[in-house]
Amino acid sequence: MSQEDLDKALKLFELTESFTREALEKKKQELLVTWHPHRYAMVTNNPRKYMAKYKQAEAMTKDIHAAYELLVSWLEMKDG
Repeated sequence: MSQEDLDKALKLFELTESFTREALEKKKQELLVTWHPHRYAMVTNNPRKYMAKYKQAEAMTKDIHAAYELLVSWLEMKDG
């Protein structure tokens, strides 16, 4: 895990290095609700725009999960 990866994850989650597990969990849930792909189903009647938003949300969801795993690992390494 590089410092750059950690910085990207912290930026995505809008956290600083002094975060707690509770803050991480809360922010993860907020981000997943915000970026859930199906949330964009009623945004537009244009199928191309919908699919573009859906794919963007899908990519963000993957990024959120990857950043979460990295931050959990970092917390465990820091505490352990």
